[in-house]
Amino acid sequence: MPTDSAIMPTKALQQLREEVLEANLELVRRGLVLYTFGNASGILRDERLIVIKPSGVPYETMKPEHLVLTDLDGNVLEGDLRPSSDLPTHVALYKAFPEIGGVVHTHSEYATAWAQARREIPCFGTTHADYFHGPVPVTEPMPANEIEGEYEKNTGSAIIRRFQGLNANAIPAVLVANHGPFTWGQTADKAVYHAV
Repeated sequence: MPTDSAIMPTKALQQLREEVLEANLELVRRGLVLYTFGNASGILRDERLIVIKPSGVPYETMKPEHLVLTDLDGNVLEGDLRPSSDLPTHVALYKAFPEIGGVVHTHSEYATAWAQARREIPCFGTTHADYFHGPVPVTEPMPANEIEGEYEKNTGSAIIRRFQGLNANAIPAVLVANHGPFTWGQTADKAVYHAV
């Protein structure tokens, strides 16, 4: 729930809202999301503020003011709508990988098929190698207690476990076993670019 103290709007926060809105709309334009599924977020590191897509809002009606503002612990600071249910995963990634500035989650057809098959996407070409220095990894399947518990938070933990010994900058994506892809980048638009 929003706190009583309003966040002072700044130029940087307004720019982040617009960037995150544009990132979410680009997911639609690129055919990576259906209905209201999927989400993009961005972070203002110095202020420890995250802007993320609201849950259940159709992309075609979404405006910057619909985006939800949270702190780095996932507490809603501004907005009347619920944040994406994937917020705990985004929060975990921002905390674990301090160099990233944007996170994207989709259920894109092909990446989801690889995730459902629990298979890494091997590097077979130069375009892949330009953006992912090695295969796109897949997490271990989550045990039932993690799925039935705090699923989205546990999804973040599964990704972080998978990246032990890997460079999140060199491989800015992961497939969550039995689920779908998450990507990230220095900004929300870079995270979308990696998703595409």
